[in-house]
Amino acid sequence: MRILLVSQMYPGPDAPALGTFVAELEAGLASRGHELARAVVDRRGGPSRHAVLARDVATTARRFRPDVAYAHFLVPAGLLAVLGGRAPTVVTAHGQDVENALTSRIVRAATRLTVRRAAGVIAVSHWLRDRLESAVPEGRGRIEVIDCGVDLERFAPADARAAREELGWHVEGTAFLCAGSLTERKNVLRLARAFARHGEGTLAFLGEGPLRGALEGRPGIRLAGTLPHDRIPHWIAAADVVCQPSLVEPFGLVTLEALAGGRSVVATRVGGPPEFVPPEAGVLVDPADELALAAALANAAAMPRPNLAGRAVAERHDIHGQVLRIEAVLERAAGAPAVAGAPAVDG
Repeated sequence: MRILLVSQMYPGPDAPALGTFVAELEAGLASRGHELARAVVDRRGGPSRHAVLARDVATTARRFRPDVAYAHFLVPAGLLAVLGGRAPTVVTAHGQDVENALTSRIVRAATRLTVRRAAGVIAVSHWLRDRLESAVPEGRGRIEVIDCGVDLERFAPADARAAREELGWHVEGTAFLCAGSLTERKNVLRLARAFARHGEGTLAFLGEGPLRGALEGRPGIRLAGTLPHDRIPHWIAAADVVCQPSLVEPFGLVTLEALAGGRSVVATRVGGPPEFVPPEAGVLVDPADELALAAALANAAAMPRPNLAGRAVAERHDIHGQVLRIEAVLERAAGAPAVAGAPAVDG
């Protein structure tokens, strides 16, 4: 197939970690022999970026003549694809796009138009599918659940001591890791306070954001800043416990990557993680309960190191299998026969 990839998040020179999951799915589809052209935003911020994306969708579609458009995020990327992509469109909802539809009448109207015109709609978790159906009731029965998957070769169990030596991460006690933006939604301040209550180990934060200043100077905490996505496996290998206690997490890709790497997790109960985190691999927690979060850190720290219980779970989310499932949806949308061996889609 000729696939037009449309996304408002994509890795770029100044933002190498932006939308890496989109680029990885693109590479998976290309490895299957499909030809792709892209219209994407590869930088953060800027008032004109969505206008530029609209122009790029129209010009690239006219030049490339795709069989199908594959868009990430409902609005604006999905809307622009269904209006200007010149081909049947499959759109994936990732989370904030659905919340925007639930809280804004204007965005909800645009989202409804996107869903009605799309030839296929994907959500990255059952929780998110339910949220989208609340915002767009006419989508019920049409939304399929396929997450972005994990590369099991890159995220694999590895020796923690060697990884720490490579990173220069000096750890006494348990090595806790949190990867994500330093924002209120990622719940980093409550995690830092819970870590202080726990009273042992080291906590490293990967990422930047407005709460960096509030985290600086706290005992036992290291701020490693923003790193390219290809460095994340090294940090997960160096950790004993990976924490993702977000106030809401539509799927929880970092949590899945940690399970693939044989690391115990502390994950939010709100969103996608309850769908794939078993009790033997980690602890699910109410993200607003600081005492429960401190207890979760202690419980996860007592789990085996490495903890291989989550690896079997991660294997069911292998990115190669997820690419096959996405390919089947794209083939259906394009009107082509499904590829032999592609598994059925969980709707």
